[in-house]
Amino acid sequence: MNVQPTPDSKDWTWVLGSVCTECGQDVRALNPGQIAGLVRGSVELFTSVLQRADVRERPSPQVWSPLEYCAHISDMYQVMNERLELIINQETPVFANWDQDEAAIRNNYGGLDPMLVAQQLSDSAGRFAGALESLNDQQITRTGYRSNGSVFTAATLAQYAWHDAIHHLHDLDA
Repeated sequence: MNVQPTPDSKDWTWVLGSVCTECGQDVRALNPGQIAGLVRGSVELFTSVLQRADVRERPSPQVWSPLEYCAHISDMYQVMNERLELIINQETPVFANWDQDEAAIRNNYGGLDPMLVAQQLSDSAGRFAGALESLNDQQITRTGYRSNGSVFTAATLAQYAWHDAIHHLHDLDA
């Protein structure tokens, strides 16, 4: 696919302080254990999206296809798991920048095999959920920083990641 969607330049950390005006989700009260269950439960929803006949079709040239959204979520869970590991193992780490739009191009999201994406998403979701379930009370409050200076605790990182997933399920009408 030659035409790429316009990159999303919003700083979505605002969803940690209020209800998302686009998808209606409120992640503020969710704890990492609850989010782990939601992440695990989302795998089936994303897998059903990946079985659609139109999985490779973009609804418009500037909107990702269902396949591209699912590949993004797979990668996002992996990135969030890596960030969670940094929070747990380092004092106030700074996360490397992750450009989701560049990742979509570099990893050819639109050209991937949907069943491979389903397996990768299941694996990355499982690892992230497992890491969330293993957090103790001291680890939940540890902090890390995004490259733009946004501060995350292990708990808010989980909330932020879950919003990304549920927001895209909303986008996909799943």
